[in-house]
Amino acid sequence: MSRPRRSLDWGFPRWRGYGTSRDAATVRLCDRHGCEEPGDCPAPKSPNSRDRWYFCQRHAAEYNRGWDYFEGLDKEEAEAREKAEQQTSAGYAEAAHYGWAGSGDGSRSADEMRALDLFGLEADADFEAVKKAWRAKAKEVHPDVRPGDGEAATLFQAYSLAYEVLRQAEERREWRG
Repeated sequence: MSRPRRSLDWGFPRWRGYGTSRDAATVRLCDRHGCEEPGDCPAPKSPNSRDRWYFCQRHAAEYNRGWDYFEGLDKEEAEAREKAEQQTSAGYAEAAHYGWAGSGDGSRSADEMRALDLFGLEADADFEAVKKAWRAKAKEVHPDVRPGDGEAATLFQAYSLAYEVLRQAEERREWRG
């Protein structure tokens, strides 16, 4: 006779699931021949087709490198498709709020990347480096240092705006934890 096993739910009936907790998970493999990675990135098989390949992230990036999603469409059709895509994928933009990743791994927005480029920083720069770069650039072109210089005033505004974008992004990251 086998020994009784201890329950995984520690005796709380409400913690028990509806099925067994040891069910096998279904994993779709990458459609690239010979790849054993999970295929969780859909990619269209051809333009204007609803059929999809399912690649791993590495092979999806390789497949999509030269892909033109609007190939063969005139301007009105391309705009209609883009609008439909934005409507159906609007929920994903809300998911960006949770920010599962840290800086330097693709989690920075296009505005943040432009601001970092303006300061001459890498994508994985921390906020202390941003502050240091902003202070140095602002001291060079501050209107009090270079009075009457319109180009310097424009640059100072651009640096201030870039710093504000990065400061707000850092506050969001700290707030999320």
